[in-house]
Amino acid sequence: MATVRFDGATRIYPGNDRPSVDHLNLDIEDGEFLVLVGPSGCGKSTSLRMLAGLEEVNEGRVWIGDRDVTDVQPKDRDIAMVFQNYALYPHMTVADNMGFALKIAGMPKAEIRQRVEEAAKILDLEEYLARKPKALSGGQRQRVAMGRAIVRNPKVFLMDEPLSNLDAKLRVSTRTQIASLQRRLGVTTVYVTHDQTEALTMGDRIAVLKDGLLQQVGSPLVLYDKPANAFVATFIGSPAMNIGTFPVTGDSVQIGDAHVQLEREVVAALTPEDEGKLTVGFRPENLEPATAGTPGAIPVEIDIVEELGSDAYAYGSLVGANPETTTLQGGSLIARVNPRQVPAKGDVVYFTIRPGEQHNFSAATGERLPASAEGAAA
Repeated sequence: MATVRFDGATRIYPGNDRPSVDHLNLDIEDGEFLVLVGPSGCGKSTSLRMLAGLEEVNEGRVWIGDRDVTDVQPKDRDIAMVFQNYALYPHMTVADNMGFALKIAGMPKAEIRQRVEEAAKILDLEEYLARKPKALSGGQRQRVAMGRAIVRNPKVFLMDEPLSNLDAKLRVSTRTQIASLQRRLGVTTVYVTHDQTEALTMGDRIAVLKDGLLQQVGSPLVLYDKPANAFVATFIGSPAMNIGTFPVTGDSVQIGDAHVQLEREVVAALTPEDEGKLTVGFRPENLEPATAGTPGAIPVEIDIVEELGSDAYAYGSLVGANPETTTLQGGSLIARVNPRQVPAKGDVVYFTIRPGEQHNFSAATGERLPASAEGAAA
């Protein structure tokens, strides 16, 4: 077991002016399951490969435990990596695939067999040890790839989008198995994914990257409830947070035809660069049904309703929004509604933001402002 530390780690690919990973500072605790998440091209896989020794570190250092491994060869870092494409040898049995790295390292056959059998028991692969990969399902192949990593008993597991090749149902069950397995083994794990649902359900902590820069790191609940900026707010959560830029008048922000009261601290934090606007976010489940006369009630004309059985989500457009002063990401406002009483297309429905559940960000920088509005409106 070991801690992991990125100390100003930077990777600039030849021919690029902008770093793919820019001065990454990140501490991962011993035994922690940390998820690196972000859109394609954000630098998450590059960060993982820097830790593995597969990418050069142009600036900064990378540490595993108390050892600086920045210039150490990958084979000497005591890490094990799981890829999305399994990378199994088709001509070998499951047992041979799982024990191949140990065989190359010169480990005695009896010890290899013992380690393989122990890993197979953990992964429920005992009855498949004599089979070859072509006789396995996608989920079973991924478990074999996991077993190949487990038998090495490494200090750190590195997983690069290991579920990408699985169908939706199998991804759900396999991510639960991986998270449960990691907690049982207690091995420090760095897991890369672009799927924020995987990040929220699997990680002890999540590190969000964008354009090579670390945006925020924290527990899933912290990132969900207190996003550091507008990017994290929209990236974490499904359906995505409603977020838009709206004009500020006095001590309130105008969202469509509604004037929603702002706290003094939020108004005071606005700068000339914000040009009299505020970026406001609120999650679909943070909207409550209201009537037309309710202070701060936001009118929404319903376009479509997604009925999911236990839940329903209404998508609509803001009534009274001025397109010259208002920008709503995605173009639609999303609200969770009673699945037994869904509005019809064309209905105008009113919602208020639940007290304490409004997120405010600078329109100029996207950074979180010091307080959340407590609802109510003028």
